[in-house]
Amino acid sequence: MVKKGYLLLENGIIFEGESFGKEKDVDGEVVFNTGMVGYPEGFTDPSYFGQILTLTYPLIGNYAVPKKTHKDGMLSNFESDKIHLRGLIVSSYIENNSHWQSHQSLASWLKNENVPALSGIDTRTLTKTLRETGVMKGKIVFNDPAENEVNFYDVNRDNLVASVSCSKPITYGNGKFKILMIDCGVKLNQIRLLLKLDTTIIRVPWDYNPFETPFDAIVISNGPGDPKMAKETINTVKKAIGEKIPILGICLGNQILALAAGANTYKLKYGHRSQNQPVIDEINKKCYITTQNHGFAVDKNTLQTSWLPWFTNLNDNTNEGIRHTKFPFFTAQFHPEACPGPTDTEWIFEYFIKEASSFLSSRTK
Repeated sequence: MVKKGYLLLENGIIFEGESFGKEKDVDGEVVFNTGMVGYPEGFTDPSYFGQILTLTYPLIGNYAVPKKTHKDGMLSNFESDKIHLRGLIVSSYIENNSHWQSHQSLASWLKNENVPALSGIDTRTLTKTLRETGVMKGKIVFNDPAENEVNFYDVNRDNLVASVSCSKPITYGNGKFKILMIDCGVKLNQIRLLLKLDTTIIRVPWDYNPFETPFDAIVISNGPGDPKMAKETINTVKKAIGEKIPILGICLGNQILALAAGANTYKLKYGHRSQNQPVIDEINKKCYITTQNHGFAVDKNTLQTSWLPWFTNLNDNTNEGIRHTKFPFFTAQFHPEACPGPTDTEWIFEYFIKEASSFLSSRTK
């Protein structure tokens, strides 16, 4: 017999569904993603830590989950070593799957990783509710909610970055250009792509003091939660700006670099979570389709005079990246590494290394 489960929202709305994951109660921030594919990569994105994810695409599970294989010390088909969702909400779960990489069903994967999931939910109504009212605190429970007092927990009160960052430095590759990767919840494809550019990646914890480690440039990764909670990372980046070390910030890294440079950030009403977000390059006016997963944004009106918006979201005009007018400090609010999603902006990695190398060469002359 299929177990019933309930999604409870802080505004009092209750959705009833059927369990296909682990049957355990969880708290989280209820959000939605409009992507059609890519759940193995998406669910293992640490930026989802603390969130109950609603997928708007109606059929989920039909190509199952690939086998865990490793290359260069990293999993090949996933963006981290585990699922980071608190819970999953779908309209229709498909158990019968077909794909040449299929290794296990989505339900099996969720149960093995202790993640609850509900199907049979009216995800269209749920998504419209979240768009109209904003993301909300929520719970997945498996007892009749009328029988229990419900308290909702705000995950954004915690420093979520500390929960997903590595615990000690990890080195990848042996290239000539050394990058310090501040791990705020890094997606592995950022490392994979950088390794293709003759680099050594030194991945360090979010609160690591890196200035006794030799490196050429800094990349600040994506990650979950409110960027203002990662105070140690912000202070590290402030010092790096002062020492004119080339920096690239991605997603949360965009927000952290902006805060370190004196700008402000704010919480979006319902965030950007999809693989079809159009952004425009403010320098050359080219448009790119991007993968995104964030709930906070940089207030471009608070940028200091030496900083300019680099990218802008064409749906809501929010900031999608900044750049310095003189030094090689760049950011992208979206995910240039994709996984899942379009690879339109993969060029940013090569561009950053080229600009950083040129700057470093000019300093040594």
